[in-house]
Amino acid sequence: MKFDALGLCAPILRAVTDAGYTEPTPIQRDAIPPALQGRDVLGCAQTGTGKTAAFSLPLLQRVDQLAGDDPCVRALVVTPTRELAAQIGESIATYGKHLGDLWHTVIFGGVNEKAQIKELKRGVDVIVATPGRLLDLMNRGFVDLSSINVFVLDEADRMLDMGFLPDVKRIVAKLPKKRQTLFFSATMPQEIRELAESMLHDPVSVAVAPVSATADRIEQHLYFVDKSNKRSLLAELLSDGNIKRALVFSRTKHGANRIAQFLEKRNVASAAIHGNKSQGARTRALEGFKAGNLRVLVATDIAARGIDVDGVSHVINFDLPNIPETYVHRIGRTARAGNSGIALSFCEEEEREYLVDIERLIKRHIQRIETHGFVASQPPPPMTDLEGRGKSSSSSSGRKKSSSRGRGRGRGRGRSSASR
Repeated sequence: MKFDALGLCAPILRAVTDAGYTEPTPIQRDAIPPALQGRDVLGCAQTGTGKTAAFSLPLLQRVDQLAGDDPCVRALVVTPTRELAAQIGESIATYGKHLGDLWHTVIFGGVNEKAQIKELKRGVDVIVATPGRLLDLMNRGFVDLSSINVFVLDEADRMLDMGFLPDVKRIVAKLPKKRQTLFFSATMPQEIRELAESMLHDPVSVAVAPVSATADRIEQHLYFVDKSNKRSLLAELLSDGNIKRALVFSRTKHGANRIAQFLEKRNVASAAIHGNKSQGARTRALEGFKAGNLRVLVATDIAARGIDVDGVSHVINFDLPNIPETYVHRIGRTARAGNSGIALSFCEEEEREYLVDIERLIKRHIQRIETHGFVASQPPPPMTDLEGRGKSSSSSSGRKKSSSRGRGRGRGRGRSSASR
């Protein structure tokens, strides 16, 4: 199937072609047609499956059809992180560039609000926002959601992880009852299912391969190592020139800083990205990584949620996550849009119970590398019982749990949409 079979209008198809895409991904193929019809959509898909286009393409077409001469916010996308908000804003600018006077802006915390308020006052059709800054501007009268026709909630499960569900519910309470809602989540825990049921009306459910299937096309290796030797092992691995661009995951912000500093001292171009970094520092690090100026980007899970970079050759789990689904989300950063990738994971003694849950989720044993320069002092554990018989204690302990200026809607003026 080609994009031109989905019902998209000519200006959007032209933008999609300009971006180099000809065939939709499964989530795009299944979500775009019902979304164009105005149906609510419940999408189960993780980052890297093309879900941003799955909601932004129909959103743009619907807003373009509904927009009038008077400025008002017709569509709202709420997403958990600043990086993801910025990335969605870039996608909307890319796909909407031939639509004429259709404007969007991105608002999030960590930067001065004055420029964002200025853009809102000028008038926008689409807002992409993180919950905290959006609620703040709503409460102060700078954002009016009474004219919203299309509402997108992206990364709902991450909203739950980050404690944003109360904020999301406050935002939803201000939306018109009659609206279209596109709801996306990588996983569907009970609390997210209940939220979806409260927000959606007769939704079309679409899903891509389950989270565990993402790991199938990724070459995975496991290194048992003492905690004190992890950084030395990382340096040893990075001496391999085949690791062109690596995303390294740390469990903590402080740990991410220490890893990046360690690598910089060894002349490995690196930077850390996490919630305590200023927005400017995070943006510079991500842009440097995308441009190839940084060989290694060290990230925490929350910060990495918005990282969508082509050409990541390796993902390295410096720390194993205590939630098995997080492992799959992490390694999927090196297998974008169906490509293959390599994931390397370090496992210290205290993380071995996490390994059990991870291997049970992906239903396979990760290949163990038993000969390397920093072999663990304790012998490796037996292979995981993938069937989960005599369920290990890890089941519980592992889960400790844009817009340029513009108004004047003259369609014949040839103005392109842009990020402010």
